[in-house]
Amino acid sequence: MKTIKIFDTTLRDGEQSPGCSMNLQEKIEVARQLEKLNVDVIEAGFAIASPGDFLSVQTVAQTIRNAKVASLSRALTKDIDRSYEALKDAVAPRIHTFIATSPIHMKYKLKMEPDDVLAQAIEMVTYAKSLCSDVEFSAEDASRTESEFLYRVIDGVIKAGATCVNIPDTVGYSTPDEYYNIISGVMSHVAGIEKVDVSVHCHNDLGLGVANSLAAIRAGATQVECTVNGIGERAGNAALEEVVMAVRTRHDIYECKTNVDTTQIYNSSRLVSTITGVSVQPNKAVVGKNAFAHEAGIHQHGVLANKETYEIMTPESIGLAENTIVLGKHSGKHGFAQRLNTLGYELDDKHLKRAFSQFIELADRKKEVTDMDLRALVETDSIDIPNEYEIDQFVITSGNKMTASAEMTLVHGGKQIKETSSGDGPVDAAFNAIERCIGTSFKLDDYIVRSVTSGKDAQGEVVVKLTTANNKKATGRGLSTDIVEASVRAYIDAINKYYYELKLEDR
Repeated sequence: MKTIKIFDTTLRDGEQSPGCSMNLQEKIEVARQLEKLNVDVIEAGFAIASPGDFLSVQTVAQTIRNAKVASLSRALTKDIDRSYEALKDAVAPRIHTFIATSPIHMKYKLKMEPDDVLAQAIEMVTYAKSLCSDVEFSAEDASRTESEFLYRVIDGVIKAGATCVNIPDTVGYSTPDEYYNIISGVMSHVAGIEKVDVSVHCHNDLGLGVANSLAAIRAGATQVECTVNGIGERAGNAALEEVVMAVRTRHDIYECKTNVDTTQIYNSSRLVSTITGVSVQPNKAVVGKNAFAHEAGIHQHGVLANKETYEIMTPESIGLAENTIVLGKHSGKHGFAQRLNTLGYELDDKHLKRAFSQFIELADRKKEVTDMDLRALVETDSIDIPNEYEIDQFVITSGNKMTASAEMTLVHGGKQIKETSSGDGPVDAAFNAIERCIGTSFKLDDYIVRSVTSGKDAQGEVVVKLTTANNKKATGRGLSTDIVEASVRAYIDAINKYYYELKLEDR
């Protein structure tokens, strides 16, 4: 059975999705989780895009040991140089270069003739190959490229030294039958195609990203480019979890496998959702809240008799283990650590001690702590960034016949700062008081509230997305059984991330 390589571009294409930006520490956390997931290639970013992108690619390249690390580059010498500089410390670096090949892109975007595009593609792959042994070439908008020209370009870059050629459906225009024929055409018309990896990168504009990727596998593709939760520009990319589980579940059709550790799928999905603040829809395939829920009576009866009647894959196969231990405030550190391990979390002593302390605090508020509570607790505390501001205490006064007011005390540089403010409700008053404490105003782009579990004592999870005066973006997350406290924590978290990014830029 052949092995399909999984090329994850969550940190590059996924992060380009509006509202999905990540800071350096968050990218490192995602990269480490992708390494646990055992993907074959991690595309860490677009090194030339900004100093921050360069640092992200460089740090991921220096951190990851068990996967290839790639950086995207236009087919330009300066881009390729920047990618190589960022990747040179990687255990297995890959330069990924691209140029558009469709008539509409060549005419209106590149303003180049086809022969010039072909020459530039070959020249830049040759140059990249002189720096790095592993070079991937992408024919941007390949699904709208004339077949004969596509074959010429792919043939030329293979002869120039490309080790992987990508035939992307850049704008999500293709359909499964059409895409199957495109990949089949490349496989049968390009000499030496069997010596390189044939990759596909499908966008989801028509909801066909996964279907097109699977059609390409049947046509002979050996690598699929995808993202966790399907995040990405416009309507997103083919979802990693759906491609992997489709291949695993229907190996009779696709006759292949992947190297992915599927038991890390759920944790990967949760982490990306937590960091980006973008929720997974309840009916999302594989990782959605309802993916393994059965409400209809006939379904429940069937599942109780034999799970395979209505479950084509098990919750355990994606890392959703059943809870056999009830945790409460009398539970010990050993039982707590064991439960986290069962859920797929491996914490060092520092994080375990901090997480256990937060667990005891939570257990004082809740009679019973669920797996979802534990996941939320660990995910909130997984990113280590210095706190510019810390919450000391706050008092909120609110009612339906009075103006809400907040008294906020923060700690900054070892000193307390106390301010009061009013607002349109308790949360607005709290946010206004925070801003008075730090002396800076922020634009609140999004405010999301959701419960972690059910019941009156459920933890509330709040995500805030802010824009600063200098047009920087920051996402914060807060967790508490008190929704106002969760809101305050989320706002402070976003502010701390903003100041952390500023310090990185000043280095």
